[in-house]
Amino acid sequence: MDIIKKWENIRIHFRKSFFSNLHVSIATVDQNKNPHVTSIGTLFLNKNQTGFYFEKFTKTIPKNGVLNPNICILGVNSSKLFWLKSLWKGKFSEYPALKLFGTLGQRKEATPQQLRALSRRVRFTSKLKGHKYLWGDMKYIREITFSRVEKINLLNMTKDL
Repeated sequence: MDIIKKWENIRIHFRKSFFSNLHVSIATVDQNKNPHVTSIGTLFLNKNQTGFYFEKFTKTIPKNGVLNPNICILGVNSSKLFWLKSLWKGKFSEYPALKLFGTLGQRKEATPQQLRALSRRVRFTSKLKGHKYLWGDMKYIREITFSRVEKINLLNMTKDL
């Protein structure tokens, strides 16, 4: 799959994945070459094969990124309706999961525009007790540059995609 030509479709997929899961999974590699997966609920994809996530709770991604900045992000559309329709038809109308490969960039202070994007994404939790704990005081982002994408193949269910 061509990451540049399909970037808008990739962005749509990750948006759907976030709304069905409230997170994506980011894999890094530690100093002993062991994989480590972290759930992130604040990944945003820009229009130019780049993105960022808010870095508040995660300690492992930045630590592993110093040793090896390469990451893989898995976005799965777990919508029950999407899966039931696909199982009923015997095929998926779009990919159920994509893996984005990229390189971690610098940690930076979030811009007002990035803070607004986060605020829009989490506004549905604004009246809940944990909202301020999870989403309050988000100050820093980590940039990511993406180099390739892999589709998840489920044989006959995805062969026409």
